[in-house]
Amino acid sequence: MTQMILSRQFIKDVSGQPVAVILPIEEYALIEPVLERHIQSEQRKLREIELAAKDPLFLADLRETMTAFKAIDADWWERA
Repeated sequence: MTQMILSRQFIKDVSGQPVAVILPIEEYALIEPVLERHIQSEQRKLREIELAAKDPLFLADLRETMTAFKAIDADWWERA
């Protein structure tokens, strides 16, 4: 019986830049906890963004900041 040994496989975009990697299961098992923490962190950030969009104090601060920079923004942006 022959045994197949898998190695890393890099997936590249059209310009040749690596965008993903397929790992052997043993290597994946080593980094799985890190990936899980990253996913949980991203989910937490998304929940915080959703809450901020409904937070009256955040929205008031956002409006105040937008008003403060309204004149300089008008100078900077190209007019259509």
